[in-house]
Amino acid sequence: MGMATTESQFHVLAVDDSLLDRKLIERLLKTSSYQVTTVDSGSKALEFLGFHEDDQINPDTASVSPNNNQEVEVNLIITDYCMPGMTGYDLLKKIKESSSLKNIPVVIMSSENVPSRINRCLEEGAEEFFLKPVQLSDLKKLKPHMMKTKVKDQEVEKTEENQEKPEENLPKQEFQSEKIQPEQPQQQQQQQQQQLPNNNKRKAMEESLSTDRSRPRYNGVATVV
Repeated sequence: MGMATTESQFHVLAVDDSLLDRKLIERLLKTSSYQVTTVDSGSKALEFLGFHEDDQINPDTASVSPNNNQEVEVNLIITDYCMPGMTGYDLLKKIKESSSLKNIPVVIMSSENVPSRINRCLEEGAEEFFLKPVQLSDLKKLKPHMMKTKVKDQEVEKTEENQEKPEENLPKQEFQSEKIQPEQPQQQQQQQQQQLPNNNKRKAMEESLSTDRSRPRYNGVATVV
């Protein structure tokens, strides 16, 4: 039960234009206790993920969010390679080019064993390349990829929290230091200004005393005018 509960937290988006293959992959994924959503084309997959074709016109201003159209987060995409219109390779490229979707693991399926095709998909960022018909043993390879995504998400959240905390404290510290630092020279200047008149008075008194001491004293001498 523990394993089923843990794996049921993962949501897989399955893409295949063949109804038979779609039903097969859906049944295998549900047997593995994954949540499954199936679509019959790459464009519908992108639409489900919140990616619209208009975003391709100006990718700099595109705002793509994987949770625009569904409440459940997608943890992995498994797609057929050969599909009319948008192939599985095209879908893979769009996912990996999107700043919001690129961290979602993508697995490619194909009924044709073409090494150049397999290598091209893996180089573009696919996690796995399965040959049809997909077996239950193949799907066991999916979980580690989804677990990595969960760990990365947690690390990103922790990093963002750690970055926010010092930013909140920094302005206060800087503000306090700005207050403390200017006050010290002002106090010193005031003390120096107060000491200056006193020092001048002391010097004047010392000078008058020294002149008095240096004057010769004539005791008992009367002056006649």
